[in-house]
Amino acid sequence: MTDMTVKADAELGRPPKPRRSVLPYLFLVPAVAALGLALGYPLVRQLMLSFQEFGLQQQFGKAPEWIGLQNYRDLVTDPYLWRVTLRSLLFCLVNAGLTLLIGVGLALLMRHMSKSVRILVQTGLLLAWAMPVVATLTVWEWLFDTQYGVINYLLTGIGLDYEGHSWLLQPLSFFFVATVIVVWMSVPFVAFTVYAALTQVSEDMEEAAEIDGAGPFQRLRHIVLPTIRPVLLVVGLLQIIWDLRVFTQIYILQEAGGTTRDTNLLGTYIYRLGIGGGKFGMAAAVAVFMLVLTVILTAPYVRSMLKQEKED
Repeated sequence: MTDMTVKADAELGRPPKPRRSVLPYLFLVPAVAALGLALGYPLVRQLMLSFQEFGLQQQFGKAPEWIGLQNYRDLVTDPYLWRVTLRSLLFCLVNAGLTLLIGVGLALLMRHMSKSVRILVQTGLLLAWAMPVVATLTVWEWLFDTQYGVINYLLTGIGLDYEGHSWLLQPLSFFFVATVIVVWMSVPFVAFTVYAALTQVSEDMEEAAEIDGAGPFQRLRHIVLPTIRPVLLVVGLLQIIWDLRVFTQIYILQEAGGTTRDTNLLGTYIYRLGIGGGKFGMAAAVAVFMLVLTVILTAPYVRSMLKQEKED
């Protein structure tokens, strides 16, 4: 800030503008550098690997061969990749939609529960959310077990022919089981996050709308949902990212009896190409493709969030 500017501000009665300092930005440099290194190096390494022929021989010291776009050309012309991609998209959208629907519904119900009942429900959700993935999958595998599963026992008990039924053998029932598990593990996060947002909704505004004759659905549509819209956008964005890159649940269910080729999603496909098949260059190309697909899917959400910030 120059002396003339200070003088002009003093003459006009304006408070002097604060002098900008570069010190805060200097404090950010180490954190930004560490973050850039932690995220940037694996991404660049993966991108470079996707342009190379990198297999088991390269793992033992042979120099990788630069093949340019050959991995991508092989993938684009592979019908199986597109089947896996379509399967992954359907699984992602169905799971994200069900998780948001059930989670938001639970959050809305918790608003109308008594304190003791709400604490009990929240404790159950917290325990379900905190349970390790492998432990959760072990319990669900037992529930859907062919010979000793509780689900088959209950369905047979009400007269349905489910004795000895294998849930993981057929792709449709396999993904039904996977959806139940993924949604069950994801709902607590959505319910807690949305409930926290609902506590910020103005009760006075809702009461005024009720006095004016607005019904529960109208209050939900015109007051509650617009208020918590930023939170819903963030939760929806995270669910799409998580459900598109789901791996552990599918992999463990495949190992428990699922047919691998008919139940692969992008995450397990990348794993089986790289670790299982030794085609690390091809696996890196699929990973880059998956990253681009994630960006395309999440772009509308990011655009909506940016638009929301500008409006606020």
